[in-house]
Amino acid sequence: MRGKVLGFDVQTGKGTISTEDGTRYSLTGSGLGAGVKLLMPGQEVDFIPGGEGETKVATEIFPLKGAASGSASGEKSKIVAGLLAIFLGWLGVHKFYLGRTTPGVIQLLLGIFGWWLFIIPGLANAVISFIEGIIYLTKSDEDFYEQYVVGEKAWF
Repeated sequence: MRGKVLGFDVQTGKGTISTEDGTRYSLTGSGLGAGVKLLMPGQEVDFIPGGEGETKVATEIFPLKGAASGSASGEKSKIVAGLLAIFLGWLGVHKFYLGRTTPGVIQLLLGIFGWWLFIIPGLANAVISFIEGIIYLTKSDEDFYEQYVVGEKAWF
């Protein structure tokens, strides 16, 4: 059966899949197919339905190849994050976009006072942001989502 991932929490390993007819199936990390470690919201999947009555469970869940991953509301784009890091990263804008307030404030302060008072901290901050932007853009969508959105990796 085919469906779309409505949500998947990596920490708990639980989520929900919805089929075209609106039927919802719960899923757990143990129900993922071999080699599958992450499901993104909006991702099209193939699964084996199970359970009876109101307790419907999805097992043997596999992402469909070539199916475009949908964007759930609030999902962060690696392209936006990468471009923000390259062009406005010295102000920490990409950190704020990804929800990393503390690193964002650190880069904002370095960006403002680093250039004004001391050239070297401001220059180092700009280089770090540029490198982060390149890293964001060269990661696969799944790796970016897993590390920077779900995993909340703050630096590099």
